[in-house]
Amino acid sequence: MARAWTRVRANLRLSAGARLFDQWLAPIQLVDSEDDADVRLTLPSAFMTTWVKSHYADRLVHEFRAILPGIRSVEIDTAARVAPVEVVAAEPVPVAAPAPVAAAIEAAPAGERPALDPRLTFDRFVADPSNMVAMNAARALAQPGPVRFSPLFLHGGTGQGKTHLMNAIAHAFLAAHPDARVMLMSAERFMFEFVAAMRARDTFAFKAKLRGCDLLLIDDLQFIAGKDATQEEFFHTVNEIMAAGKRLVIAADRAPQALDGVEPRIVGRLASGLVADIRPSTPELRRAVLMRRIVDLPEVAVPDEVVDLLANRITSSIRELEGALTRVTAYAMLTGETIDLDFAQATLGDMLRGAQRRVTIDQIQKAVADHFELKPLDMLSARRARAVARPRQIAMYLAKRLTTRSLPEIGRKFGGRDHSTVIHAVRRIEELRDTDRDVEGAVRVLLGQLEG
Repeated sequence: MARAWTRVRANLRLSAGARLFDQWLAPIQLVDSEDDADVRLTLPSAFMTTWVKSHYADRLVHEFRAILPGIRSVEIDTAARVAPVEVVAAEPVPVAAPAPVAAAIEAAPAGERPALDPRLTFDRFVADPSNMVAMNAARALAQPGPVRFSPLFLHGGTGQGKTHLMNAIAHAFLAAHPDARVMLMSAERFMFEFVAAMRARDTFAFKAKLRGCDLLLIDDLQFIAGKDATQEEFFHTVNEIMAAGKRLVIAADRAPQALDGVEPRIVGRLASGLVADIRPSTPELRRAVLMRRIVDLPEVAVPDEVVDLLANRITSSIRELEGALTRVTAYAMLTGETIDLDFAQATLGDMLRGAQRRVTIDQIQKAVADHFELKPLDMLSARRARAVARPRQIAMYLAKRLTTRSLPEIGRKFGGRDHSTVIHAVRRIEELRDTDRDVEGAVRVLLGQLEG
């Protein structure tokens, strides 16, 4: 049954997509059943149970029966809540919560444990220079003892490991503080629950739940952009958590200063802590991630040539890379075929073809020149005016990121420049992406255009 559940989860992740799966289906747990023909699944809250029943009950039955034809039913229930623990009043803090909210926080019992993914721990996080700072910062925040910094702001592209680190922080913190209040939620869920609390005229309970946390983790902050009421509540929540000396972790797809539509006072609060970025993955990291995941698949042999194919062709996201491996191994288990290069290419099909498009330096130079309304020859010229030099640096950065050309080759394509000039350009644009909205916006537009 456990093996069947592993396959069912893999199929659901492929069909539902990573975002929907992570939010609604990943928290599902398989529990023991008195009868092998009946499957019992649980979720951490009644709300999630109702949603999964209404949207995925029939699909779950179908997926289990495709693997185990003898399955009679699939039962979906809400897991039993964790018993409340005694609340210890906190010491006075410099900025106190409004009296009704403070009273609610003090009186509120500890809630149920967050719906963490058991696989997303520090031990299973594959690190290299692209994400080492973020991982070390996450470990430091989760350690017992005084809070060394808060908030921790993690930012990076989709599927690069932010959610993994947030789950890992929660796992480690709960291991050291079993009775702690920990909450992990998306900014979208924060907004949904806040709006629901306003409609129910019960915002005190919402405030108490969040501000009473010992560790609060909020993912995908960029989704509150332009939501004024939500941002107001988020700002006060951040203030209370920081004033109380509690731990706060925020994640987004870009640096605080590059969050368009987010109030400057929120940006200032977030930037006052530790900001750690996760850079795009290297081929070495992607290969290491695959090898780490393959260890969990003892029944399936994945040859090195298939690992190299995935690591070199699926480059946009670690999550997508893991999905490709899951798809190959799941299809092999379901069909009984042996995994080899031909099987992987046939199974992945469109996924590989979509990643196969090769971008040339000439194409990058033309795209950058068009974007900044320059002449293509400006990419090769010796002009040092910022209106020309900055776009040229962006073009070098994109050439390093999107092509396999060496630094000397890139330099030669930009008017015979030295490789050290290319290194300087790449590092400069990486720095500016964190601090300059115009540069960040231009890079994102060009990446979308060139990779599209």
